[in-house]
Amino acid sequence: MTATPSAPDTAGPLLSTLEAPAALRELSERQLTGLADEIRAFLIEKVTAVGGHLGPNLGMVELTLALHRVFTSPHDTLLFDIGHQAYVHKLLTGRAAGFTTLRQAGGLSGYPSREESPHDVIENSHASTALSYADGLAKARQLHGEQDRAVVAVIGDGALSGGMAWEALNNLGGAPDRPVIVVLNDNERSYAPTIGALADHLHQQRAQSDDSIDWLVRQAPAARFGGCDAEADGPLPLARSLFELLGFAYIGPVDGHRLRPVEEALSLARELGRPVVVHTVTSKGKGYRPAEDEPQDRMHTCGVIDPHTAEPLKQSSTPSWTSVFSDQLCSLGQRHENVVALTAAMPGPTGLARFAERFPQRCFDVGIAEQHAVTSAAGLATGGLHPVVAVYATFLGRAFDQVLMDVALHRLPVTFVLDRAGATGPDGPSHHGMWDLALLGAVPGLHVAAPRDATRLRELLDAAVRYEDAPTALRFPKGGVGEDIPALERIGPVDVLHRSGISDVLLVAAGPMAAPAREAALRLEGQGIGVTVADPRWVLPVSTELVQLASRHRLVVTVEDNIRTAGLGTALARALDDDGCGTPLRALGLPGRFLPHASREDLLRRAGLDAKGISQAVLRARAHKPHQQPDPHTPAEVS
Repeated sequence: MTATPSAPDTAGPLLSTLEAPAALRELSERQLTGLADEIRAFLIEKVTAVGGHLGPNLGMVELTLALHRVFTSPHDTLLFDIGHQAYVHKLLTGRAAGFTTLRQAGGLSGYPSREESPHDVIENSHASTALSYADGLAKARQLHGEQDRAVVAVIGDGALSGGMAWEALNNLGGAPDRPVIVVLNDNERSYAPTIGALADHLHQQRAQSDDSIDWLVRQAPAARFGGCDAEADGPLPLARSLFELLGFAYIGPVDGHRLRPVEEALSLARELGRPVVVHTVTSKGKGYRPAEDEPQDRMHTCGVIDPHTAEPLKQSSTPSWTSVFSDQLCSLGQRHENVVALTAAMPGPTGLARFAERFPQRCFDVGIAEQHAVTSAAGLATGGLHPVVAVYATFLGRAFDQVLMDVALHRLPVTFVLDRAGATGPDGPSHHGMWDLALLGAVPGLHVAAPRDATRLRELLDAAVRYEDAPTALRFPKGGVGEDIPALERIGPVDVLHRSGISDVLLVAAGPMAAPAREAALRLEGQGIGVTVADPRWVLPVSTELVQLASRHRLVVTVEDNIRTAGLGTALARALDDDGCGTPLRALGLPGRFLPHASREDLLRRAGLDAKGISQAVLRARAHKPHQQPDPHTPAEVS
């Protein structure tokens, strides 16, 4: 086991002088070994200080060095499907200084970013997509006659469990005249251990490898001739891989932490001039004992921690939304034997790990395959069970067709629990869960709840799993749950949280927006404006009771951490119009554009979704003042 490196104060002598990846080709093998150590020490120091994806990047050091020594980026294109494993790539392309502001507002992105560097080509950090990018890019290069520009896609074995990756492999392997190099970074994990038949196949490939025979000598004939001419080349020491059957040359398995063999494998792959899979085997968290030893993959991503002990330096005094959901689902599982759960390779982050421990036969990890997860849930519901699909809000969009046609069309009782809804913070534009209400609002018969606190989460989840003839969804944000906000009264499904003596403004707050809305009401009262604050609890479809409550006020203002152009606000506006209610409505929400990485609190404030912004929006609406044009670089509230 590798000892935990100490955390240095600055980058080492080699890393600090590295200005471009071309300089790597001038280094000796001994220097490269030293550079790898420097990179790991640098990552441990910097990532533990600000938080980020530590374990995945520690496993990518030698592989990334080899990629940049064999290929000339950006002339050759390096595509990182697993974007959170691109920290080493960032270091080697001149961005070491930015790691002090990693994932902070205005700082270095935690994923590839085209704004940061010409070496970053794609920045969508949803898994299983890079192979399709590679397929299209290779076709473009072929049409332009750019035969000297390699296309290399790095994909993890976890990401390879996604169906889209196999759609791409089907196309890539069927085009022998269009060379694309697929680098399979096999560490046997995504967030959790990789599961399924593919994981079994890769395990068999690793098990059949004979370390006493040099891998390159053993595999070169198979790679050059597709492994299909046994008489000419002699019997192959490995069974043919699945990739060979799909039309790829296959090189490996190769130890991804031995620089020379990895370079030789990549060089051979380039020489072959055909679709190739280079199978590298790496260890997540390599070189940092807490990351290597952690059984629950806690070091996949970390907050601010002590670099030596890996213990958090900032302890939260409140439970997280995810933990409250996790506890309640276990309670429901105990009471309802028909409740089952599904996750797309994220049992820990989505809160299903405890349910899986208590009810192992009733929890299903399907790999990074959201589409399959949803339709598999439809099958479970058809079989008389009530599935709970726990998924990040940003990833549900990948399975919209399945939600619409496979679940809702059949009126099946499936509950979707959408973690990280709204502005999520440091992971940036690909991970903000701000489009879910816009998508789900188009699904007939789907009921969407947004709990404002822990008590409402338990209450609404309990109600959701009791539905027998319609799908349901619950959405909640990342982070800690605040204090419970009691209701003054309940009108149908609607909770009234605040009421002035005479109210002329109705603030309708979706879920966690209740707290700033109630604070805004107090601010407005201080200026003589009467305000009612209502939490619809079930935000979609709009209830009759909410429409009736709105009709008794002079102005309605909705507040949601979803894009304002399609969510609660627009749905309530339509309902008021259908009812013939003339009460004007102003919808406050997130702007309909990709938001940068920053803290959730900062993003909400900049969007005018804090108490100050909400109260100012109400004052503008009452005064009928036109909204000023916002700074195009700031996600401001739009009325």
